[in-house]
Amino acid sequence: MAETSAKALLEVEGLKTHFPVQRGVLSRTVGYVYAVDGITFSIGNGDTLGLVGESGCGKSTAGKTILKLIEPTAGSIRLHGEDLTQLTRRQMRPFRRDMQIIFQDPYSSLNPRMTVGDIVGEPFIIHKLARGKEKEAKVAALFERVGLRPEQMRHYPHEFSGGQRQRVGIARALALNPKLIICDEPVSALDVSIQAQVINLLMDLQDELGLSYLFISHDLAVVEHISHRVAVMYLGRLVELAPKREIYEHPLHPYTEALLSAVPIPDPAIRGKKKLLLEGDVPSPINPPSGCRFHTRCPYVEPRCRTEEPAWREVQPGHWVSCHIR
Repeated sequence: MAETSAKALLEVEGLKTHFPVQRGVLSRTVGYVYAVDGITFSIGNGDTLGLVGESGCGKSTAGKTILKLIEPTAGSIRLHGEDLTQLTRRQMRPFRRDMQIIFQDPYSSLNPRMTVGDIVGEPFIIHKLARGKEKEAKVAALFERVGLRPEQMRHYPHEFSGGQRQRVGIARALALNPKLIICDEPVSALDVSIQAQVINLLMDLQDELGLSYLFISHDLAVVEHISHRVAVMYLGRLVELAPKREIYEHPLHPYTEALLSAVPIPDPAIRGKKKLLLEGDVPSPINPPSGCRFHTRCPYVEPRCRTEEPAWREVQPGHWVSCHIR
C-alpha cells in the first residue's frame, strides 16, 4: 500500500532511476547503478518533507528525477494528479512553472557571464510572462522579498557572498510562483550562521506563499528545524518515513537510529549516552545486497534479513518502515 495523501500536491510511487554501466569498444551494458530503486511518498500543500541519508544514497538523483531533469526508469510522479512520466518535453512546459529547484552550490548554479538580475529574470522571458520594464519591476520585487537590494541587480555572481548567491538562487526559483520547490542541500555550502538565515527565509516564504518543499540534506539538525515529515533513504530505497517528532524521538529502523546517534548533542549530562555505530562501508549501488539492503551493517541482523526483502508497511498512522524486526 502506498504512502499517499488525499490532499497531496506531489505523489511519487515506485520511482526508479537506473543508470546503465557500459564497457568495451561496443559500449555494451554490463549492469546498472540502482541510484533510486522504488521509492514512494507524497507531499501535501504547504508541507515540507525532509529527505535524509548518507552521501551516495540517491537523494539528489530522486529530486532531479521528480523534476524530470533525469528521466525515470519506472514508477509514477503525479503533480496535481497528473502523471508527469507520460508527458513529452513540450507537455511538461506548463508543469515546469509549478516545480522549481534550489541547487546545492550557489556559485556553480549561476551563469558567471550574466548579471544576477538577468539570471532571475530569465524565467519570465522563457515562459513569455514579462519583458522590459515589467520584467525589471518583477525582478526588483523578488530581490526585496529574499533580502537583497534592487540596485544589486546589475552585479555579477562573483560580486556576492555565498549566502547572497543562494538568495539569488531562491529568487530565481520563486520567479514563476511555483507550488513545489526541491531544495537540494541548499545550505550545506554555507557558514553555519548564514545557514540559519537561509533556512529562516525558506520557512518565512513557505508561510507567506504556501510553498511545499522536498528538502534534501545529510544534516539532521537542519532537517529537524524545517521539516514536517522526514524520510530516510539508504542505497536507493526508503527505509523509514514518519512525522518529524516520531522520527527523532522514536526511530524504528536501525539505520535511522544510527544516523540520529551520530548527531552531536551539546549537553554534558547525556554525553555518555551509548551510540549505535555502523561497521563496514556502504555497499555498491551496482550490486546491492540481497534481502534487506542494510543487513550487511545492521547490528540486529537476523537470518531472514539476508534473503527476504522487508515490506514497506505502515506500523502506525503516518509511520512507515521497511524492517523485519520492527
